[in-house]
Amino acid sequence: MNRELKRISALVVVMFTALFVASSVIQVFQSQNLDGDSRNQRARADQYAIQRGQILLSDGTAIVTSPKSDDQFRFDRDYKQPRLYAAVTGYYNPIGAPTGIEGALNAQLAGTSSDRLFDRIQNIVTGQDPKGASVQLTIDPTVQKAAYDALGDRRGAVVALDPRTGAVLAMVSKPSFDPNAIADHADGVAAYEDLVKQDPNPLVNRAIAGDLNPPGSTFKIISTSAALESGKYKPSSTFASPRSYRLPGTDTVIQNAVGEACGTGPRASIALALSLSCNIPFAQLGIALGDDALRTQAQKFGFGQQLSIPLKVTPSVYPAGPLDDSETAQTAFGQQDDRATPMQMAMVAAAIGNGGTLMKPNLVQKILSPSLAPVSQFSPEVLSKPVSQDTADAVRTMMVASVASGAATNARIEGVEVAGKTGTAQNGTGDPYTLWFTGFAPASNPQVAVAVVVENGGGLGQTGFGNLVAAPIAKQVMEAVLNR
Repeated sequence: MNRELKRISALVVVMFTALFVASSVIQVFQSQNLDGDSRNQRARADQYAIQRGQILLSDGTAIVTSPKSDDQFRFDRDYKQPRLYAAVTGYYNPIGAPTGIEGALNAQLAGTSSDRLFDRIQNIVTGQDPKGASVQLTIDPTVQKAAYDALGDRRGAVVALDPRTGAVLAMVSKPSFDPNAIADHADGVAAYEDLVKQDPNPLVNRAIAGDLNPPGSTFKIISTSAALESGKYKPSSTFASPRSYRLPGTDTVIQNAVGEACGTGPRASIALALSLSCNIPFAQLGIALGDDALRTQAQKFGFGQQLSIPLKVTPSVYPAGPLDDSETAQTAFGQQDDRATPMQMAMVAAAIGNGGTLMKPNLVQKILSPSLAPVSQFSPEVLSKPVSQDTADAVRTMMVASVASGAATNARIEGVEVAGKTGTAQNGTGDPYTLWFTGFAPASNPQVAVAVVVENGGGLGQTGFGNLVAAPIAKQVMEAVLNR
């Protein structure tokens, strides 16, 4: 009898173990696949059982809402001016993972975050329909539209920050897309698959991610900062200024923008080289400083660092060392393997404009209850102190000269002192250039720092340059902030 009981007990243990393993595999390891399976109608319906919270602009205007649906799902997701704000909102899809703010703050918008537990219990007790929290952004509608319109049909991105707080005033990426198509209950998956096949991919947020571009001469702000921070150089420190320069140990010859000397004399100061955007003096400066100094300074500005705004920002890159003199020379003017996002270069300009203090970029102003009462509010946060006040002031002066009479004159605004730096970055042999501008205004007390990148040469191949294409875009964005 005891033997039979033992056999039965062993069988029961085996059965319970098998059940436990099977349920664990399903609930833990396969849950994501099952939730994302297009045949799982129950999972799709559950996503829309709660009225998702709104996404609002800084002025309180709702740009994403959840009206009631007329199909088996309870609610739709409706995007206002969808292409204008797609890089910020992302999309909420019946099948796949949400992106943008929809993804970064999914728990808050869906009402499933831990700080909404009391509300969920209250809804159960009272029988009220559950609702998600709303999110109010820092995006200024006037500045966002100015950036979107100024970029036009070009492939690229624009980022505008408030240097004093880190608030993201505008974030545009093109080509853009319509999140409503992806959010459609019936055809969203097909719309997503069609967009993914497009080249260039409109779902890539070029402001903070994607295939990063060489920053070109905008990186000279970092090289200049490294030189001044070292204590070995001043703005007046000079380097030889020939019309061409052979990189050490190579047959590679570099020139300044159009093969001219930097200024009128045999030597050029750091201040003049930054203002006129001369490559040869910066190549020599880079070699003199060494790659460790350049890398350290770039990291202080945020290169290589993980950043959440709360969207994840792809870290910008200064190449790992050790580098030889030829490689270091090229990195000093933003080439070789330097890569950066517009968000990163806007941060560089913002730190200089803010007296050497870099505020953490942030897209979110408040989390609001379903009744739009404030639940939490985000406060400005210092991210780092990449340079001293003295260095920031000196670099600011050089950037002002660049806009006033140097290589960035198309960013000039009448009656306003603007600080800026252009960039025209080379890619592969024969490939179109990448065109940049970064800067801030007013120079003495900045209200906005902006970075613009235009990919694929802005349609001009290798005939376009930063001052021709990117600087006028930045000008319009800065004017939108100053004229508010």
